Amino acid sequence: MTYTQSYSQTKQPKPNVLLWIARILVGLLFIFSGLIKANDPMGFGYKLQEYFHVLNLGFLNDFATWIAIFLCALEIILGGLLILGIAGKKVAWGLLLLIIFFTFLTFYSAFFEVVKSCGCFGDAIPLTPWQSFFKDLILLLLIVYIFLKRDQIKPFIRSLFTRNLLAALIILGSFGIGIYTYYFLPFKDFLPYKEGNNIPELMKAPEGAEPDVFEHIYELKNKTTNETKKVTDKEYMGDKLWEDENWEVVGDPQTRLIKKGYEVKIPDLIITDMDGTDRTEEVIQNPYYNFIIVSTDLKKMSPFDLAALDRINSTIRDLSEDYNIRAILATASSSDEVNYLNDQMDLVLETFYVDAVPLKSMVRANPGVMLMLNGTVVKKWSQYNFPSKHELITKYLDKVE
Repeated sequence: MTYTQSYSQTKQPKPNVLLWIARILVGLLFIFSGLIKANDPMGFGYKLQEYFHVLNLGFLNDFATWIAIFLCALEIILGGLLILGIAGKKVAWGLLLLIIFFTFLTFYSAFFEVVKSCGCFGDAIPLTPWQSFFKDLILLLLIVYIFLKRDQIKPFIRSLFTRNLLAALIILGSFGIGIYTYYFLPFKDFLPYKEGNNIPELMKAPEGAEPDVFEHIYELKNKTTNETKKVTDKEYMGDKLWEDENWEVVGDPQTRLIKKGYEVKIPDLIITDMDGTDRTEEVIQNPYYNFIIVSTDLKKMSPFDLAALDRINSTIRDLSEDYNIRAILATASSSDEVNYLNDQMDLVLETFYVDAVPLKSMVRANPGVMLMLNGTVVKKWSQYNFPSKHELITKYLDKVE
């Protein structure tokens, strides 16, 4: 055997550059998408509940957050293993099935206009359903190519032990991130109630901001000829058609948004007391430290959550003896549920009622705590990391000038 023959037999095949590009693009996007949503699994769970409602799968609502944690972890795991080339055939199958499911979901929500935002990148990068669908369509093409070339996906790490160790770390880390943020709040808060934001300022539009511009379309019918036509409100008023007795308006006018104006960051916060009196301004502009304990649904609190709420209540009771603070319970639950809880715990908290939508954005926990001062969010905690009395005094209460 000559040297040339020996070399040709041992020479490695050239790498498929296009496959490598597809693997890196898909892998990084899946990892990024999974991490963004794993940062806020409860928020992704709320989005899943919207899809469950549309698909008549309401029985899954109570498991939405844990399903969200699983899906986020799956995205990160598939993306990481794809780049490393570990379990290439299984990963290709997983990616294909997952992207087909996501593409169907985003098309369904876009075509039937049932979900306004897909939640693909959480609240960090809001996408419309159509934007998400076209994004999934591009991913589908890349993943189909990866699937067809799955036999060429080889791990570039030779050591089996190292590959298994990396795979185990990716799996543990992927689930660990979602579980940690579920119990201890997101690492990065993208919501309008994040720490440092001034709530009253975000509830109003800045001076000079342009509002939404709408166009109203009237359908007119000629009483003499029975001719019908559609005109805009500008044409209707400009041509003084309202003065022409031969034309009458048929039905209700249609309204169409023609120019998006400034969108107020917090448009829906209304805080009322048990008598229905609006107390929003009084609460959010309190010049002293204001502990807002948030519980969207009191019935869904576990025994551990109730014990944590009792501890929070006791800590605030002790603080109120020496410091000028205010503490309220903001909930969407009924008065009967609040009264029952008060009987069990002797709540020191004032009870106020808030719609579930803003409550879910305030703190991703049930219950959670938001500390405010002069309308600004100072700090947020879940029920699992609410600090001790001593820590609250040294870090916050004793630092007020």
